[in-house]
Amino acid sequence: MEQTQAGGKLGRVDSALTRLESMIDERLRNEQARGEELAKRLTRLERQHDELKRVASDVEGRLERAMEYIRSLLAADQS
Repeated sequence: MEQTQAGGKLGRVDSALTRLESMIDERLRNEQARGEELAKRLTRLERQHDELKRVASDVEGRLERAMEYIRSLLAADQS
């Protein structure tokens, strides 16, 4: 009878360990998927950031040219 009780306890321990391993594996898969999604999102945001930097640089150049043009018009008007 003691062997049956010991066997029953070992069975429950094995079952609990199996469930725990399954939960850990599922959590690991979920975290890996989340990590992959975050990596994709980061890549997309980096591309958008680079594009915004290019646009800002273009706008800055155009504003500088516009300001220089306005200055030349004001200087011509004052002469």
